[in-house]
Amino acid sequence: MAAVERPYDERLTAPRSWWFITALAGCSTGLVMLPLGTLPMLGGLVAGTALAAVLVSSYGSVRIRVVAGSLVAGDSRIPVSALGTAHVLDEEEAFAWRTHKADPRAHMLLRSYIRTAVRVEVDDPDDPTPYVYLSTRSPQRLADALTTASRAEPQPDVRAE
Repeated sequence: MAAVERPYDERLTAPRSWWFITALAGCSTGLVMLPLGTLPMLGGLVAGTALAAVLVSSYGSVRIRVVAGSLVAGDSRIPVSALGTAHVLDEEEAFAWRTHKADPRAHMLLRSYIRTAVRVEVDDPDDPTPYVYLSTRSPQRLADALTTASRAEPQPDVRAE
């Protein structure tokens, strides 16, 4: 029996320190409201913490998936057939590709708190995007998933008639 390929799925969650900052933002809002009384202070504490938590959660809820012959990165869906080679980037290379080597035409799903990444060439001649840069905690797994998905894509039949 053939092994079933599991699709790649990663959520780029915010680091734990950001949740501590969320609590501090709530406390700050409560302190700002303190001169208005105890009840407004508590309201500010709750509202400030909730608002900061929503912001951190939404920023950290972005996902990278390789499913159904597509790379889904955030809101973008790119067919694997339009992608070329996936390059695993270590910390130094990832920093270089998100700073001085970056191309303004590239599609970048960038999270600065994630130090490793994958750079995937775009082979579609109609697309001006030279590559896709994806911050990921497991770059080798993502590159392997893209390679596996591209091999599984049906290739067009180019037989001469």
